[in-house]
Amino acid sequence: MVTIIGVKFRCAGKIYYFDPGDQQISRGMSVIVETARGVEMGTVMLANKEVEEDTIVQPLKPVIRIATTEDFDVIRDHKEKEKEAYKICQEKIIERQLEMKLVDVEYTFDGNKILFYFTADGRIDFRELVKDLASIFKTRIELRQIGVRDETKMLGGIGICGRCLCCSSYLSDFIPVSIKMAKEQSLSLNPSKISGVCGRLMCCLKNEEDTYEYLNSRLPSVGEKVVVESTGEVGTVQTVNVLRQRVKVIISSDDDNVDVKEFPVEKLKFSSMKREDEEGNLVEDSFDLDAYIEEMQVDRGEIRFREISYSETDVLVKSEETENAGQENRRNRRDGRRDNRNNRRNREQNAGAGEREDSREGQNRQERVEETAETRGSRNNRGNGNNRNRNNRNNRRGKEQAEEAMNAGPENRNTSERKDAPERKDNSEKKEFSEERKSPEEKKNSEDRKNSEDRKPRFHRRRGRGNQGDSRPAEVKTDNK
Repeated sequence: MVTIIGVKFRCAGKIYYFDPGDQQISRGMSVIVETARGVEMGTVMLANKEVEEDTIVQPLKPVIRIATTEDFDVIRDHKEKEKEAYKICQEKIIERQLEMKLVDVEYTFDGNKILFYFTADGRIDFRELVKDLASIFKTRIELRQIGVRDETKMLGGIGICGRCLCCSSYLSDFIPVSIKMAKEQSLSLNPSKISGVCGRLMCCLKNEEDTYEYLNSRLPSVGEKVVVESTGEVGTVQTVNVLRQRVKVIISSDDDNVDVKEFPVEKLKFSSMKREDEEGNLVEDSFDLDAYIEEMQVDRGEIRFREISYSETDVLVKSEETENAGQENRRNRRDGRRDNRNNRRNREQNAGAGEREDSREGQNRQERVEETAETRGSRNNRGNGNNRNRNNRNNRRGKEQAEEAMNAGPENRNTSERKDAPERKDNSEKKEFSEERKSPEEKKNSEDRKNSEDRKPRFHRRRGRGNQGDSRPAEVKTDNK
C-alpha cells in the first residue's frame, strides 16, 4: 500500500498524485510540489489515502512543503506580472502581424518560465516572437497553441442554462460529444440550441446520455409492430415518451376504424424487447413476435385467446359461448363488408360504363350535327349560286326582250299578242274544267274565299329594277300609231 494525496493546480483541472511523506495534509490546504514544468503551488483535493501500488504510476514526486504566507505573496506578484506580460505580448503580435489570438499568460511559481496560451486556425511561425519576448523578460518563454474548448475553459463564462460553464466549474477532462446523443434525447438539432459558448456541442449532453440509453433500450422503435398483452390487439408505434415510458399505438379495429391508444411499455410485446440480467444490465431477449401473434389471434375459425391482465395472478378465460358469439359476429361483419365492397365496385363499374356510353353517344351526336351543318352550308351555297345564275339569266333575257320590243313595229307586236291569246284561252279552259270537278261544298268554299278576297284592299308591290334580282322584264311604253 502507498500513501498519496491529490493536488489540483487549476479550478477545474486534473488531480495529480504526490507522495506526502510523513506529513499529514488535509483537504483544502495549499502545498508546494515539484512538477514537470517546475515548482508549482496547488490545492489539496484528496487527503492522505492509502491505495494499491498497481493503481498509480511510479515514482511519485514528493511534496516540498505546505504553502506559507510568503508563498501566497509570490503568487500575488506573479498575477500582476502576468497582466503586464499579456499587454507586451499582444503588442508584439500586432507588430509582427501574426494571425493568432492570445488567451492567457501564466508564470511558474519559481519564475523560471512564462507560458503564453494562444489560439489560431493553422500553424503559426512564432520564432521571431519568442526571441522578442525572451529579450524583454530575460527568462524562458513557452508558447502553447490550444483549442476553442480549452480557451473557454480558461476564460470561463455563463451558459444558456444560466449557470457557470461546466468545463470551467467542475469538468476536469473534455468528454467526446456526438450528435447521436442529441438525437437519443429527442432534442432539437438546431446548432444554436445544442452548441455551447465555444461553438462546439454542449458538454452537458453527456451527463444524461447513460440514462437515456437505458430508457430508450426498453422502448420500441417508431413504426415497429407491437402487441397489447392484455387484449391481444396488434398495432404500430406512433410516438414514444422516453421519460414517462409510455407508447402511443395505432390500432385498426375490425370495422376499419383506426384508434390511437397509449400504453405503458410494460404492457406491450415487441421484437426488440430487452431484459435485465442478474447484474442489472439489459440484454437482448429472443422474442418471436409473429409466433406470439399467431397464438393470440384466430386460427381456423377457433379462437385460442386468453385475456391476461398485468398481474400474473389475475387471469380471465373467456367462455366458449362468448367466443362463438364473437366469432359469428365477426364473420357476419366481414361478410357484410365484402358485400358492400362488391356492390360499390359494381355501381362504380356501371356508372363508368354509362358515362362512357353517354360520352360516345354525345360524340356521335356532335359529329352528326357538324356533318349536317356542313351539308346545309354547302347546299345553301349551292342554292345561292343557282339563284344568282338564274337572276342573271332572267335579267339578260328581259333586256333582250325590251330591246326587241323597242326595235319591232306594230305588226310584230300584234303578232306577239295573238300568239299569247290562245295560251290564255287554254288556261281559262283548264280553270273551268277544274271548277267542274269540284264538289258543291268545295265550290261554296271557293266562292266564299273569292268574295272575301274581293272585299280586301289590293296593294300592288312596286317592281324592282332588273339588276336587283327581279326576274320579270321591265315594262316598256310604246306609242301605238
